[in-house]
Amino acid sequence: MTMFSALSHRNFRLFWYGQCISMIGSWMQNVGQAWLILQLTNSPFLLGLITTLQTLPIMILSLFAGVYIDRFPKRNLVILTQTGLMILAFLLSFITLSGIAKYWHVAVLATLLGLLNTIDNPARQALLIDLVGKDDLLNAIALNSSAFNLARIIGPAVAGILIGYLGIGLCFLINGLSFVVVIIVLLRIDVKGEVRSMTDGASFKRDMAEGIRYVAKTPRIYVAMLLMFLISTFAMNFNILVPVFIKIDLGMNASRYGFLMAAMGGGALAGALTLAQSAKKGARMRVLFLGAFWFSIFEGILGFASGLGTSMIFIALTGFFMIIFSATCNTTVQVNSEDNVRGRVMSVYNLVYNGVAPIGSMYAGTLSENLGAGWTFVISGVIGVISCLIAYIAANKRKVSI
Repeated sequence: MTMFSALSHRNFRLFWYGQCISMIGSWMQNVGQAWLILQLTNSPFLLGLITTLQTLPIMILSLFAGVYIDRFPKRNLVILTQTGLMILAFLLSFITLSGIAKYWHVAVLATLLGLLNTIDNPARQALLIDLVGKDDLLNAIALNSSAFNLARIIGPAVAGILIGYLGIGLCFLINGLSFVVVIIVLLRIDVKGEVRSMTDGASFKRDMAEGIRYVAKTPRIYVAMLLMFLISTFAMNFNILVPVFIKIDLGMNASRYGFLMAAMGGGALAGALTLAQSAKKGARMRVLFLGAFWFSIFEGILGFASGLGTSMIFIALTGFFMIIFSATCNTTVQVNSEDNVRGRVMSVYNLVYNGVAPIGSMYAGTLSENLGAGWTFVISGVIGVISCLIAYIAANKRKVSI
């Protein structure tokens, strides 16, 4: 079956089952952490600062991490990082359940989380092609996005109920337990990949520069990265804006926050399944641009919503096109990368996708503190449309067909 072709590969099948479980826990932690910060501070700015701390290591260290990812077995690196993420989740659950949680505790753990994600995110992305090959890569990424967004439906909804009735700490505890499953699954995966040996510092710098030059000189990768950089920085700040929109703009409780995040996940899941069905057509630049454009339009409209029902409709449409854009971008970058530089290229991708969050978080946190989350959605949508125009001009200059 075309929609599930990547699952015919045993290694990916095991990996995907583990991700389905782990991502539910991760979304529960995301929701719980945001609500905990708002409980402790009631400040959108300080919530944005936590996201900044969580992603600042990615901004600073992504390019260095890519060299190591190309030199070590990716599966082993992912096992190591997932173990670290499990420990951090258990620590966060302990301080929350024991009632001693302070803002600075969450800030320290968020920074450590960012350090681990600097390697974990690109290593997991680069591992996919080793699990399925190039022919089924788009399908694998789409199915991975499906799991991610199914978790975005289940995780926030469960987290909202737990926060309302049993407390925030259980969200973090369940996330920690979910990593146990992932680690067991990764130990059962057998990936035989070429590993390059570590050399001297000069070679390290040369390899890092080679990865950057490769991105700059490959037109399709360059255009995809440029558009992702702009959209991710100014239009993908939902972890900050959604809780602020619900709690402060609309004056609703944690369960409504869970419902809104679940609605976004539902739309994104539909987008991922749509992409999985058409995966054999490959990653097309036209789909990349259309996804980014309509994502920006519906995000802007979302800012005018005044109730939960209309907000759920427009955030679902936003989620649908966000996944069309991001999964197509990921595939475009990987398919056009050679095997020996893929770790470094995916680290640049991690930089423009996640590493720009310190800028985006401060932008979203500051703007929503002064104008409200609704107007920040509107402004972000306008910037997203302008970003599409900038990337389109760059594509014409690089002679990339749309």
